[in-house]
Amino acid sequence: MRDCSKGRTGFDRVLMAVAATFLTVSATSALAQSDAPRASAAELAIDAAIPRPEPANVPPPTAADIKLDTTASVPDAAKDTVKPNEPDATTRTAEPKVESKPADVVTAPAAEPKPNDVAKDAPKDTQNEPVKNDTATVTPPAVPAPATATAPAPAAAPAPATANAPAAEPAKEPVKAASNVPAEDQPVADKLRETLASRTLRTFDRKNERAAVEKFYSARDYAPVFTQGGKLTATAKGVIARLKDAASDGLNPEDYAVPDFAAAASPDALADAELKLTASMLDYARQAQSGRMHWSQVSADILYPEHPIDPSEVLANVTGAKDASAALDSYNPPHKLYRELKAKLAELRGQGDGPVIQIAEGPTLAYKPGTKKQPMVAPEDPRVPQLRAKLGVAENPDDTRYDAKVAEAVRKFQRSVELKPTGVLDDRTVKAINSPKRDKQIDTVIVNMERWRWLPRQLGAASLGNAYVILNIPDYTLRVMQNGAPVWTTRVVTGKAGQHATPLLTETMKYITVNPTWNVPPSIIYNEYLPALQQDPTVLQRMGLRLEYGRDGSVHISQPPGEANALGRIRFNFPNKFLVYQHDTPDKQLFAREERAFSHGCMRVQNPDQYASVLLNMTMTNEHWTPERVRSMYGSSEIDLKFPTPIPVNITYQTAFVDDAGKLQFRRDVYGRDAAMLALLKNRGKDLESVVAHAQPNYSRPSRNSLPPGVSIASENTNSGLNFFERLFGGGQPVPPAPIGRGPQPRGVFTR
Repeated sequence: MRDCSKGRTGFDRVLMAVAATFLTVSATSALAQSDAPRASAAELAIDAAIPRPEPANVPPPTAADIKLDTTASVPDAAKDTVKPNEPDATTRTAEPKVESKPADVVTAPAAEPKPNDVAKDAPKDTQNEPVKNDTATVTPPAVPAPATATAPAPAAAPAPATANAPAAEPAKEPVKAASNVPAEDQPVADKLRETLASRTLRTFDRKNERAAVEKFYSARDYAPVFTQGGKLTATAKGVIARLKDAASDGLNPEDYAVPDFAAAASPDALADAELKLTASMLDYARQAQSGRMHWSQVSADILYPEHPIDPSEVLANVTGAKDASAALDSYNPPHKLYRELKAKLAELRGQGDGPVIQIAEGPTLAYKPGTKKQPMVAPEDPRVPQLRAKLGVAENPDDTRYDAKVAEAVRKFQRSVELKPTGVLDDRTVKAINSPKRDKQIDTVIVNMERWRWLPRQLGAASLGNAYVILNIPDYTLRVMQNGAPVWTTRVVTGKAGQHATPLLTETMKYITVNPTWNVPPSIIYNEYLPALQQDPTVLQRMGLRLEYGRDGSVHISQPPGEANALGRIRFNFPNKFLVYQHDTPDKQLFAREERAFSHGCMRVQNPDQYASVLLNMTMTNEHWTPERVRSMYGSSEIDLKFPTPIPVNITYQTAFVDDAGKLQFRRDVYGRDAAMLALLKNRGKDLESVVAHAQPNYSRPSRNSLPPGVSIASENTNSGLNFFERLFGGGQPVPPAPIGRGPQPRGVFTR
């Protein structure tokens, strides 16, 4: 054999093309005119594999020149001839002539074809070149022979195999990847895919929630999660049960629409119901965790840390849980006080129109404490045990005496229903006890449950046994909690209603200051001291206050440490934007009042030395702090005691709560927070979850030009350069890790 790819390349190529064309046409014509049966595809494949001699000076072929192509086996060809959907006999007969190129076979070397070349070249010939019955149109495939002569020869060897290979069938569309969606749910999945890809979808108002939903369904090939074969899954039943029971958590079930799956008879309707239930589930989780209204909607003096849901986490958590209802319920506050309110809400709704215990009419009962001239008066009455049970007085439940405990419980009840808090059981009070304003009580419980959603899920410091401080403004009490139980309780004085209301916040107490300097806030200077100076330029001197000018010409007023200091002997520091803190006070008599809203916003503590020792022992377990040790530090110079671990402080507004005896207590809405929230909930004309921007507090100090003539100035240009916030809570320098005393000499009045 002669390799035509070398030597007389040009002439040989032309000669080979002519010879191949002549032989192909001759063989085809002979077969067409013959009366004998046509050869089978296998016989034609063998004929195609026999090299045909060149017409010039080539000896006749011998047996050694014959080489069968192993890929064109006779058994396979025979099988192919009986396969359904195969081309007819004429087409199969013509196919070998299309693919068997005699010139290529004659000139090809004996090298084996490469697999990649076979896979690449064979489909091109069979799929892109349609097979026809007209034998005259079969010959053109010989034209590419010159190209294959210069290319690697293995492309010629696999040609006979294409006569029998499946690739000879008509081209098919690419097969899609296998789907994990059950066949019965595939139409719904297809509709979900289409709907979520649409820009007109309005089911999800929040971009982050829509993105999470798209990602969630895409990861599961858009298989529905709430139906299977058109029937509700256990997950769907759990979610629907929780949404319908939203009222038990103080929420409105109408806010979480449940689609009618029973009426969804088509894939389109099932897909629409699927997405609507997903949206309601996310709405419930979001509002159960963060509230139906953002706290900024209620007042400018509220600041709690944000804790929004992660929609992707909600989708994964609820749909992957064994109990979807419990998983969705877990987004409600986990706090004990919240759970107790939830139980009391169910009781209030279950009591119907009448109370559980009726107090009979009778004589007026009044308790009078004993004096030097008159003994104590505690009248006996058979109604008193019922009164004790009704008002939650657990001590001496069978005692018939109308004593101080019962009188105090009656006074609190009168205050909660807006009666004059006299502590006297008269006919009007008995009527109020027997016929309480049930709807108002339910509303009060609901708004208190709503405020619990604003608070952090973790109230305390985990490393300190979940220790934290919680102050309830309407109850005027402060508690130190640890390991879920109260450790210490005291009375407090809070801010006046209106401009001086104590803010609601969560911050961390980082240190306490013994013998603090009182740097008068700018608001008090503007509103109280400047008007007083206009009347009497010497008023500050008589009050023991110092007035100084800063380098910028601003006015600074302060009070040095001492027994008469407005902050008392101790200040408890938890830096915040409202510039409020807790502190001692020289006005101890105010703690005897029932309602104690008297301050400018800060919180006065009744027993600060005990409070300090409790906190210090929590954070410094080996220091053995006592109230006596704290009092021993009283003097004329400031001392900072830094906590190694800060303690969270939560300022709350609980007008309804359950006391230690399990009794539901109500307090007067001193700041009007309940009324504002109820108005928002009942007149929902906007998105209450959006944040309302409020003006920030003004900390600018008045200038010296605002002072009247004759005012005594302690000094000028002595300002340290720190702003008011830094001087109040410590700025410029870090708080020392002490306890460290700062020397016996009096310190500058404008540092902290």
